Amino acid sequence: MTLVDDRILEYIREYGSGSPTEMKREGPIHYSRQQVHRRCKRLTEEGLLKHLGNGIYVITDEGTAYLDGELDTQSWTYISSEKSTGDCKSGTEGSV
Repeated sequence: MTLVDDRILEYIREYGSGSPTEMKREGPIHYSRQQVHRRCKRLTEEGLLKHLGNGIYVITDEGTAYLDGELDTQSWTYISSEKSTGDCKSGTEGSV
């Protein structure tokens, strides 16, 4: 996970949805639109965002759990037992 990943997830949680262009223009994201787009795609691959089409993304339950400190992205397991005690992503190793 990178600093831009956190800013992207925070923006989308606050506004409900967003595109890389909107995030770059309106949010506190000091990266190029292309970089934001690449990270949105990666966050979608990892299950933290969902792409709705036309460049619009929304945050997933896993994305919210990550921001709340309840998801360990190294092991893809929930830290808090409130959500789950098992793996969030089975068979995935490595980090974002």
